[in-house]
Amino acid sequence: MNKIELLLHGWDSCYEKEDWYPPLTDALEGLTAEQANWRPEGEHVNTIAENLTHLIFYKERLLYRMTGEESEYPEMTNDDTFAVVSASVDEWEATLARLQAVHQGIRDRIARWEENDFEYVYPNRSQSVGRWVNSLIMHDAYHTGQIMFIRKLQGSWPSRRSFE
Repeated sequence: MNKIELLLHGWDSCYEKEDWYPPLTDALEGLTAEQANWRPEGEHVNTIAENLTHLIFYKERLLYRMTGEESEYPEMTNDDTFAVVSASVDEWEATLARLQAVHQGIRDRIARWEENDFEYVYPNRSQSVGRWVNSLIMHDAYHTGQIMFIRKLQGSWPSRRSFE
């Protein structure tokens, strides 16, 4: 397995293929807009919808670099990347569609890479695009864990889960 195949394995595993942890699509399966926008009482915790908006923001930054649509991050703080437009059903469905589109768009481009593309460094970046994708895989896994924890708090995650 070469670097690109390994990267694609991680990319697929964090989104839709079961490996050592549930993929993001499993963590979101059957989730309603109301559940996605639920926040536990007490200390500030991001909602599932906010976590997803944050994931999409960083995936879009990479995709827009890959397509040449963007060379700089927009002027915003990391906290701004969690902002949800509305808690409506339509907005939730649009968010899920946006996630799928950006994830697939990046995957399609990685699948066409030659070995040397892994090491390419975009202008204004300090690391290779291969390392950037690997960081996004770990970022997805981290936030997928948060999403599952929130679902456990709200009682919408199964107490037992089969992953075979």
